[in-house]
Order: sequence, then structure tokens, then C-alpha cells
Amino acid sequence: MKLRFPLNVDRRALPSLRVNGWTALVIAIAALIAAPILVVLSSVFTDSGEVWRDLAASVLPVYIANSLWLILGVSSGVLAIGVGTAWLVTMCRFPGSSIFEWALLLPLAAPAYLLAYVYTEILEFYGPFQSTLREIFGWSSVRDYWFPNIRSLGGAIAMLTLVLYPYVYLLARTAFLEQSVCTLEASRLLGCGPWRSFLKVALPLARPAIAAGLALALMETLNDFGTVQYFGVDTFTTGIYRTWFGMGERIAASQLAAVLLLFICCLILLEQWSRQKTRYYQNTSHSERFSPYQLQGLRSVAAAIACFLPTGLGFLLPALFLLSMAVTNATQTFTAGFWQFAGNSLILATLTAALGVIIALVMAYGLRLRPSLGMNVAVKTASVGYAVPGAVIAVGVLIPFGRFDNAVDAWMRSTFGISTGLLLSGTIAALVFAYLVRFLAISFTTVEASLGRIKPNLDDASRSLGHSSSSTLLRVHAPLMSRGLLTAAILVFVDVMKELPATLIIRPFNFDTLAVQVYRLASDERLAEASAPALAIVAVGIVPVVLLSWRMTYTKRS
Repeated sequence: MKLRFPLNVDRRALPSLRVNGWTALVIAIAALIAAPILVVLSSVFTDSGEVWRDLAASVLPVYIANSLWLILGVSSGVLAIGVGTAWLVTMCRFPGSSIFEWALLLPLAAPAYLLAYVYTEILEFYGPFQSTLREIFGWSSVRDYWFPNIRSLGGAIAMLTLVLYPYVYLLARTAFLEQSVCTLEASRLLGCGPWRSFLKVALPLARPAIAAGLALALMETLNDFGTVQYFGVDTFTTGIYRTWFGMGERIAASQLAAVLLLFICCLILLEQWSRQKTRYYQNTSHSERFSPYQLQGLRSVAAAIACFLPTGLGFLLPALFLLSMAVTNATQTFTAGFWQFAGNSLILATLTAALGVIIALVMAYGLRLRPSLGMNVAVKTASVGYAVPGAVIAVGVLIPFGRFDNAVDAWMRSTFGISTGLLLSGTIAALVFAYLVRFLAISFTTVEASLGRIKPNLDDASRSLGHSSSSTLLRVHAPLMSRGLLTAAILVFVDVMKELPATLIIRPFNFDTLAVQVYRLASDERLAEASAPALAIVAVGIVPVVLLSWRMTYTKRS
């Protein structure tokens, strides 16, 4: 084979111009992705007049109080369920434990607002549950008994807990699987039973992973719109939507978004501060096997029930209820409108997934070529969008796009006497851009991990054969990363299918998605018609759950 360059050539000198081009491209992408967040933050310094003062005096304390209660309630719920079930299926053996290892991830497939609609239908006064109670006990009216109101702050906490605990469960179980066998065996030799080993050894060692899972769950809690709006719980997301569309006050809405963004930053800083300088090190091997605790009698039954309840309430019962309603009302649900909404969702999810993977690949490869401080800052800045609620991103996208459209329209009117109208605002382009800002971090994390497994020697060999950086990426790295790229695309695809707040605010006129249609029909108490699109969202959401389950099973066996 004929070589064009000697093998001992300095590879940093050859592609310096091209590497600088990759650097500039990554920084430009990062600046573009971060622009909506910066727009929201800049609104803090804008005077909105009496509107903001009225909001601050009337509804802002309610938004803050409800958000704090949501954070407190969801934190308690996801920690108790996520950590407890992760320990049970990892360190104990009981009937069904091998099934619950993957089944406990199933609630990830169902958005919280779907559970809110389903459980309202089941638990309301004329629902099947209360109707059955009245038949059994002979009650005739609501005065004869007391039943908790599902449409309340407590109901919202319950719905969010049921769908968000898998974040804690997934990371906690991974941490438990990776813990040193020697450490756990030493706790046994020192007389610690399962409960004391969990509290004194396993839980402290898994704290960083648990904290990371809790942070993800709380970010999703603050991002939620459908659940809290349907239950009548005023939070920042409902306030942003109401201020923007109900009052027509964009500046005040952006300032509410800035306050919500401050909440998110406080969560991140609090999690980082809690770690301080503490370090957690493990010295273990995947070949080492920990002898699990064999639960017998009532303990095994209690463990099985503890794992079945979150799975059944968070996925099985809602999915079966939606399936029953969809089949029973097939003529009302599987209509031409359903397929149109499914097509709209498919277009948005496919386009966003493709662009997200391409942009993530460019950023990850640029960071590989030039791992400098500036590149790291740019990449982290572009990845911060996942921590920002969709309603905040929607505000940050619409404000600059609206200013651009107005400026172009004014110039065209004065110059040519032609009105261009809205070129970007309320278009598919604006919606896809908002999705990219929100979900780019997911694809980038997956792509970066896949690219990191490729040895740098392949880069050197490709360069020595005369291939440029772009050619090396397309001909060498991309084929080797095919599985990672597919995984990243699937994860982004599913998240876009489920996304509601940004879609509801930015979507083009008469371009509804499955999520928006479910929200509209359920808000009008037409859950039977909403069952088919809701079931479609759940079915699509199962795909990443299967991937995660397979990956965890493969990691455990390897």
C-alpha cells in the first residue's frame, strides 16, 4: 500500500486549518443553541411596567409555593421508590425479581400528563372505582363518604412520582451493580444484615448516582405542563403559557421563564454543593459476583408487592385502560385525523432526530480534534438545554424569531411595499430548533460516549493515508459508531413525540401533534377519543425502555 505521508508526521500540523474550521463550527453551533436561553436571561433587565409588579404581587408567590411543594413531594416519592426497588432487585432474590429488573423501567414510556388523564377518568365521582365502592357499600351520594380529590397538588405529585422514579431507579441500580463486592462482603462479616448493609455501606456509596437521578427527575417536574394544568395547579409553566397567550405579555412571560430558569440553576448548584470535595471510588470487577440475599416468606411477598405497585400503577393499569378504551371506541379514535396527527409527529420527530445526531456528531468530533478549554465550554453550553423546561425554551425561541420576522417585514414594506408576514415564528423550523435546544444533550452524550470508544490510532492511520478530518469522520468513525448513532436518534425521536409545552406554544397553525391532540381532547373531557393517540405515544415510548433494559442486562452478564 502506497502512503502519501510518512507515519511519523506531526498530525497536529497537517490539519491545523481544518481543525480550526471544526472549532469555529462547534462554537457557532453552541452559540446558536444557547441563544434562546440567553434571550430569556436577558429579559431580567427589561422593564415590563406594571404587569410584572402585578404578577409578582399576586401569582408569583403561588407559583413558587406550588413549585417547592412539587419538588419536595416528588423528591420524597422518587427516592423512596427508586432507591428501594433498585436495592431489592439488585441485592435480593424473590419471586419475579428478574422480571422486575426491567419492568420497573416501563413507566418511562408514559408521560405524566397521560397518567393524569387516565387516573382522573378512573377515580372521579362517576368513574369505575368510586362507582364500584358505592355499589359495594350502598352509598348513594358523595356526602356518604370521603374520597381524595385527584385534581389537586397531591394528585400531581403522585402522577409525577409514578413516571419519574425510573430516573433514580436506573442510576441507583447501576451504582449498586458496580459497587465493590469486597466492601459488601466485609459488611456481612462485621455482622451487618441486609438493612444495615444498605444504610451504612451501599447507600452512601451510591449517593452521587442517586443525586444525579433525583436532579433529572426534578428538572422534569419543573418542566411539566400537562399534568399541573389539567389538575389546576398553578406553576411557572402554566403561568408562562397564561401570561403569553392569555394576557399577550411576552416580556412578562419571559421574566417568569427567567425565574423558572433560576430554580433549575439552584437545583444544579445544590446538587454540586452537596458533593463538595467528597470522592467515591470503587475497586471491583464485573467478573466478581455478589451472593444476593434470598428472601423468604412474608419478606419475599412484601418485596414482590413493593416492586409490582409502581410498575402496575405507573404503566400496566394506564396502558391497559387506554388499550381498552381505544379498542372499544375504535371508530371514534382511529380516524383520518389520528393518522394526520401521527404523521405530523413523525415528521417532527424524524427531522429533529436526524439533525440532532448530525449536530452532536459534529460537536463530539470537533471536541475530539481540539479538546481545549474553549471547546469544552462551548459543548457544555450547548448541552445545557436539557436542564431547561420546554416552556422556557419556547419563549426564548419566539422572542428573537418574532423580532427577526418583524424587522424583515418592516423592511420589505418600506422598500418594496410587500408584506412577508411571519417567516420563522410559528413554523416547523422554529419548532424543530426548539426541540434541538431541548434535546441536543441527549444525542450528544450518546454520540460522545460512542466516539470515545474508538482508539486515536485509527485517526492517525487515516491521516497518514491522506484522509482529511471530514473524510476520517465519514469513512472511519461513522460506520464504527452506527449503533451509538441509532441509539441517539431513537432517544431524541421518542422525547420529541412526548414533548408538550414547547409544542403547544410554538407549533404552526393547524399543525397539531399526537401530544397536543391528547391534551386538547383530555382537557375537553373526551378521553375516549384521546385514547388512540395516547396509546401511540406510550407504544413509541417503550422503545428506549427496551434499549435500556437490554443494556443493563448485557452489562450485568458481561
